[in-house]
Amino acid sequence: MPSAARTARLPLALLGIAGLGLAGCGLLPGADPVRDDEGAIVEAEANADVFSITVGDCTNDGDLTASEVSSVEAVPCDEPHDNEVYAAFDVDGDEFPGSDEIQTIAGEGCLEEFQPFVGAAYEESRLDFWPMTPTESSWGQGDREVLCLVYDAELEKLTGSVAGIAE
Repeated sequence: MPSAARTARLPLALLGIAGLGLAGCGLLPGADPVRDDEGAIVEAEANADVFSITVGDCTNDGDLTASEVSSVEAVPCDEPHDNEVYAAFDVDGDEFPGSDEIQTIAGEGCLEEFQPFVGAAYEESRLDFWPMTPTESSWGQGDREVLCLVYDAELEKLTGSVAGIAE
């Protein structure tokens, strides 16, 4: 099982802050990224609506001090990027489970999907992951989705997908 720092979102691990989530109440949504016929992002969108991000999308880290985000910088995966979304799943329940519990659920779910995507065990990989989770306010609006994002543990930019690289 990874340490708490390794299951937290990358900016959280860097800054030691807790509680980063998908959406912010009162924040204006971003734009939908431009996609090709297969659904891949083909043009960088500095203000992509976080709810438009899907498995296979690549992003760059944004404001590392934000506790909630409504948009992210989405980029084509063939361009240098910080993260790749490798899995998504919904958290069950009617009541928000709390920030600590949502991080535990998200960390376990993302860890489970890591090796099948990357092709290497988490403990042996040069890559790390962070879950982007619902916040209490976005939960109240029906948000249950966790996005799992993979990144280079040395904070080097990725270029192309890391699917099946076995590193």
